[in-house]
Amino acid sequence: MQHNRDGAARLGSALSQALQNLRHCVCCNTLTEAQTCETCADPSRDASLLCVVETPADQLMLEQTLAYRGLYFVLMGRLSPLDGIGPREINFERLMQRATDGRVQEVILATNFNNEGEATAHYLSQMLKVRGLATTRLARGVPVGAELEYTDAGTIARAVLDRRQL
Repeated sequence: MQHNRDGAARLGSALSQALQNLRHCVCCNTLTEAQTCETCADPSRDASLLCVVETPADQLMLEQTLAYRGLYFVLMGRLSPLDGIGPREINFERLMQRATDGRVQEVILATNFNNEGEATAHYLSQMLKVRGLATTRLARGVPVGAELEYTDAGTIARAVLDRRQL
């Protein structure tokens, strides 16, 4: 504000417009200006695959890979009991309704690989399996271009455990 009051005013106006125009997609819970987001409205997407992510930013990163053509559900958070965030706060019931709609055959859990993300994935996998849904988790391991010498032991251990046949 000190150096660019006009820029600050434009930013404030943009935030105000976002608050007025953005809402949650009725299908996947991401943020959109329409009732249904572009991804959910795309008939070429594979409705049998449902990828669960924590945030719209995580969804965007998966989309940028061009490797996934299914649909999404955005939790808008992750389980964090210490912060008072439980299943209700991450839209668990909406996810269960979406996952059990009769079209979904596999739920891919793409939560982050930190304590809360792991707890969220574990909890969701147990609840989804009880409902008879195939549940998978994103693989983890050594990043592309990394050298083992500079990779932490936990990442290498997980890569060994999650290895796949060629």
